[in-house]
Order: sequence, then structure tokens, then C-alpha cells
Amino acid sequence: MTKKEQNDFFYVCSLIEYIARQTKNRRGDIVKVLGKDGIKKQLHDAEVSHCLSFEQVSDEIIEQYKIQNGDFDTITGCKYTIPSFMDIGKLYSLMIEDCAQPGEEIDELMKIFSSFISDKISEFQTDIYYQNPSYLECSYKAGYLLD
Repeated sequence: MTKKEQNDFFYVCSLIEYIARQTKNRRGDIVKVLGKDGIKKQLHDAEVSHCLSFEQVSDEIIEQYKIQNGDFDTITGCKYTIPSFMDIGKLYSLMIEDCAQPGEEIDELMKIFSSFISDKISEFQTDIYYQNPSYLECSYKAGYLLD
């Protein structure tokens, strides 16, 4: 993956996390609504979109794709500081880079965000998101959290 592609995936993963938090949806639900073509579009537009605020881009995507508010709120009620949407976006982009076969990065993005590991990472009352990315990748590949 080129440096530009790494940056684009980091941006899009952060954007998905941001939209999911704003709309209280699972990250997999956002990916499902965008679909493969929508993700491709966001990756294509990332170089320009990153010059805009996440709020603006998020609002445009929510409106364009008619994303409804959900009830997956993992932020309200957290006792401690939660990681930023960009911290989580970086984690996802690293997982994609490490797990995807060349040329299959978009498919891997969709798989990771739609897997059990995404909901686990979003449980901000736990420390899962602070775990070593290699542990999260191995757990993702195994289909459950490893001991």
C-alpha cells in the first residue's frame, strides 16, 4: 500500500468512526449503508475531503445516504476519557493494511468493520481498543477474543 493509500484509508476509517458516533450506529451499519461503491468514492475523495472538517463531510454523507440515528451509544456514560475517532481510525487502518491481500483492502475494510471485533473495539468501557493491534488482528482472524 502506498503512503497516499495509507493516508486515504486512515481518513476513511476515521470518517466511518466519526459518523457512527454521531449517529449512534454500529460501524458495520455505516459500512453497509455506504456499500463498496460508497467506500470507493470516499477513498477517491479523501485527498480533498481531508481539507474539510469531519463535521461537514459527515453531515453530507449522513444526508446523501440518509443514515438514520441508531441506539448503539458506547460513549454516553463512559467514566473515563474515550479514544478519539482518529485514534480508532488509525487502529482500523493498521488492521486493514496488515490483514488485507494486495488489491483487496476495501473488501477487508468492510469485513473488519462488520465483524465482532468492531463492536468490541467500540466498547469504550473496556480496554480492548488499547490492546496491541496484533492481538486484535489475531482475534479478528480467529473470530473471537483470544485469551
